[in-house]
Amino acid sequence: MPGTRTRPEGTPVSASGASVEAAVAAIRAGKLVVLPTDTVYGLCCDGYREAPFRRLAALKRRPADVPVALLAADLDGVLDACPECRGAAAVAARALVPGPYTLVLPNPARRFRWLCGTTPEAIGVRVAALPPESKAVLERVGVLAATSANRHGEPDPARVEDVPREILDGCGAVVDAGELPGTPSTVVDLTGPEPVVLREGAVSAEDALSAAAGAL
Repeated sequence: MPGTRTRPEGTPVSASGASVEAAVAAIRAGKLVVLPTDTVYGLCCDGYREAPFRRLAALKRRPADVPVALLAADLDGVLDACPECRGAAAVAARALVPGPYTLVLPNPARRFRWLCGTTPEAIGVRVAALPPESKAVLERVGVLAATSANRHGEPDPARVEDVPREILDGCGAVVDAGELPGTPSTVVDLTGPEPVVLREGAVSAEDALSAAAGAL
């Protein structure tokens, strides 16, 4: 259930305005945070700086060549950060967000290269239907680097209690919004002439392709 939680250091964390302030302060200080999304709990950090992301990847034990998505409060936030993403891909994206998707968009300027793995010319983005606390954090800090708050390859956390202890210990703030659906986002590649589902998740491949193709 949502409510006040205590990290090992004894710092209270809650799904309240106080936890939003704690998360914003932690992100601005270059620390990692755990935030609820519309699918699973995410491990997040400042998307604009490479050093926090390197700490995120190390804590998650994620290989450096595996891309991580940008999480934004709305699609305009993504387009402000990556103006070159505008065009047909952005048109299709508007038909899918906010929602439980990770969208792979063209990134010709190779922005946020540290997030893009071996394909810097493309970038994954998430514009989720966020809980109010997470949306409030994003509206304050801009885009975040975000991935599921688990060790690489392990189950996605639907509850804060499912997040590994070492990840919680490595974060500057944790926002608890109770139990989430627990199914990861559906990944849709919008970089080519036709949308392609790379991973089926919270939305079926058929429904995702129908919505994207309808927009195009």
